[in-house]
This record gives sequence, C-alpha cells and structure tokens, in this order.
Amino acid sequence: MSSTIREADLGASKITPLPARTAANAPAPQAHGIARNPGMKLDLGFMESMRSVNRSALERRVASLTKRRSIKADNQAAWLLRAVACMDLTTLNSNDTEERVRRLCAKAVNPFRRDIVEGLGITGEKIRPAAVCVYHPFVATAVEALRGSGIHVAAVSTAFPHGLTPLSTRLQ
Repeated sequence: MSSTIREADLGASKITPLPARTAANAPAPQAHGIARNPGMKLDLGFMESMRSVNRSALERRVASLTKRRSIKADNQAAWLLRAVACMDLTTLNSNDTEERVRRLCAKAVNPFRRDIVEGLGITGEKIRPAAVCVYHPFVATAVEALRGSGIHVAAVSTAFPHGLTPLSTRLQ
C-alpha cells in the first residue's frame, strides 16, 4: 500500500498509523535464532483522537446491532466452525501436569467427536484451534504433542492468572 493512500485513509478516520519498521527498531536475532519483539513507544495520540467520537452516531450503531439478523442454518454451522480456528485452548491450572497438557493438545488436534464431523459432512477438513496456551514449564510438552499439526503454542509469560512466577521476577 502506498504511503499516500495510507495517509489519506488514516487521515479521514483520524487513526494514528503504526510506525513503520526501520533498521533502528527491527528486532535483532537472539542467540537461539528467534527475533525479539522490540515493542514500541506508547502513543497517546490514538486515545486523544477518541475524544472526537460522534456519540449519537455511535449509540445509533450500537442499537442497530441487536436488530440485525443472526446467521441461520448451514451458514451458522460454518461460522461456528470458523470460530474454532480463532480460539486457543488454554490450561492455566496451578496444578497442571504434563499429561493434562498432552490431553489438551490431543483435543486441539481433534476438537470434534467423529459422529459430529461425519454429521456435518466435514470429514476431509482440518478445523482446529489456532493455539494451545500453557505455562512456560509445559511449552516443550505442548510443542512435542502438537508437532506437525500446524497448531501454535502460546505461553503465559506473566503467569496469569495465578502469579506463579517468583516475586523477584514480578517486581522487575
């Protein structure tokens, strides 16, 4: 997309564009070969631009959402199946085990019972969640269990929701 088009599109909607990646802020590969996300500075301009929202138009739009027709019949099943691909399966129990993580990964690889798959006529399709989310100690277990499936592994870096990281790490 050309910068002229991008600026014109963004100018009309008053959305602050994300900064372009430059050599200065490009992630550098780490020793293990994975590039670190350098993050970006907080730009409060986006929040400031929200002050100019047309409140009455927003309220009309919200009210109209409940009056729209819902997805029906065959299309509903298709949309629900598509929603599965946008989800992640998560285990964040304080008493998780490697076996529990393996079972969750097996569920991710085969999220539907065979009779449901046959009944919907989707036997050739691979409908799977986008990721399995686990605590860091179980990442290797999940990666091994999901190898070759195309399902990503996500790690809960802040030990949400239990705060299982050492206090010294949380204070840094």
